[in-house]
Amino acid sequence: MPQIKVMVERCKGCERCNDACPQEIVKMSPQMNAKGYQYAYVVDGSRCIGCRMCAISCPDSAIEVFVEGTQYEFFAY
Repeated sequence: MPQIKVMVERCKGCERCNDACPQEIVKMSPQMNAKGYQYAYVVDGSRCIGCRMCAISCPDSAIEVFVEGTQYEFFAY
């Protein structure tokens, strides 16, 4: 089963992941991170299909997707 990990302190709340998710399971939290941004969170991880669109669309590399223990990285910075 795919698993999404959001690095809360890296997220700037741009909502690109929210728009990119075909399952509509990535939403913006009503709470703020330490930098004062609303951050992304996963509403229902069991519906994740592992497409990685959330991670691809994130300009800050704040989202990691794990599929069967394999971590996919698109940016190495």
